[in-house]
Amino acid sequence: MDRRSFISVLGTSSVGLALASSGLSRRSELFDSTGDISKLKAPGFGDLIPTASKNTGETLLALPRGFEYNIIGKFDKTLSDGRKTPRLHDGMATFKVKNELRIVRNHEIVGGKVPRPGTAIGISNHYDETAGGGTTTLIIDPHTREIVRDFVSLSGTLINCCGGPTPWGSWISCEETTIGPSIRTDSAGVKTGGFPKPHGYCFEVPASANTNLPPVPLKAMGRFTHEALAVDRKTGIVYLTEDLNPCGFYRFLPNRNKRMAEGGVLQMLAVKGTDRYDTRRGQKQNVIHEVRWVTIDDPDPAAADLDAQSVSKQGIAKGAAIFARLEGCCADAEGRIYFTSTSGGDNGGGQIWRYDHVSRDEGRLTMLFESPDRNILDMPDNICVMPKSRLVFVCEDSDYVGAGGTPENFLRILTPDGHMADMAKNIAPKFERGEFAGVTFSPDGKTLFFNIQQIGATFAVWGDWSKFQA
Repeated sequence: MDRRSFISVLGTSSVGLALASSGLSRRSELFDSTGDISKLKAPGFGDLIPTASKNTGETLLALPRGFEYNIIGKFDKTLSDGRKTPRLHDGMATFKVKNELRIVRNHEIVGGKVPRPGTAIGISNHYDETAGGGTTTLIIDPHTREIVRDFVSLSGTLINCCGGPTPWGSWISCEETTIGPSIRTDSAGVKTGGFPKPHGYCFEVPASANTNLPPVPLKAMGRFTHEALAVDRKTGIVYLTEDLNPCGFYRFLPNRNKRMAEGGVLQMLAVKGTDRYDTRRGQKQNVIHEVRWVTIDDPDPAAADLDAQSVSKQGIAKGAAIFARLEGCCADAEGRIYFTSTSGGDNGGGQIWRYDHVSRDEGRLTMLFESPDRNILDMPDNICVMPKSRLVFVCEDSDYVGAGGTPENFLRILTPDGHMADMAKNIAPKFERGEFAGVTFSPDGKTLFFNIQQIGATFAVWGDWSKFQA
């Protein structure tokens, strides 16, 4: 059996999971006693070397030898619909629409957090024409990995950080703010808000749409500082993360499967037997927590205009667990939900969690990995699972040197048995600290796509995915 097959089996069998857990615990204990991070590293695809892109010749990435990439969809390029490509590329996902490969991509545009008339990125059908965020859709030639056509697909939203794909062929884009009509004034006297519409919602974007359709805020999914979401295709349950500290981990039970706009119930995760369980520090890897869910009575409070935590406070009052800055979220083929706590852990370097559904009202929560040293993992953000494997690809957002972070950003890979490997390093001149975002594979698993947010570019990477070494 080759290493790739071993990893796949290890991720799918209960025996394999037990072996992985025990092995990870031993490696963690070894690091604690020796401080040797090499014991937690995997060879992966090999050492990273500076690599020039195939289509532009720019050297922006270090990749394993034998891997190639194109740079596509750059900021300020004219789209096929005549608009300019917005900046700040963030979360995204790939879709097969008939015979086309499509990407729906977020743009995390802040716009000064005040309304700016005329800044909506689309031609029409804006949710709020004073807000400059939204999504673009890219139609990709799967052979050349170049853009065939691209256009705005969601307009007039704000700070679209991440979101998640649905099994029925859409992208749900999330707003990472609860700013609205009210005016906020911070301690320095700076005023924000005053928008015509409230923000802090999720919006569904059909991958098959060929223009930006009228946006519909999915208010039952909550008005909070959204980050990402994942859908369990077996149950139809939607899981959501919140990027604040403290924050909660949510799930949405739709009234009707695949019809998010028809409403549902929003809940927060709580640990059985311990109200307000604090996951941010003092955690042990692979300890399983039995969980329950508490219902949010008012998922769309008017108070969110001035208090971004007005939803999570409801859940915490009922005993919900507390997390630190939840960001990336994805589901594997078996419905296991992986999510990241960007600043969780004893050194603030981040945690990677997994939620396993047991029944409608019960589940299990496990911390798979906590950064023991910020040189091995530093502030994980967007994540995805490589098709037909249990390899979790993890974007870093570690531009927090003053807070103990490293000055570099990597795309990492977490193996089922707790090793961490390197997949890519940002070496873009003058933008080396730019974060990776939007990691996602093409449906056939042949191409890896991701963004470097600060330079406003999407990367298409390909190579021999079978040569991974754990």
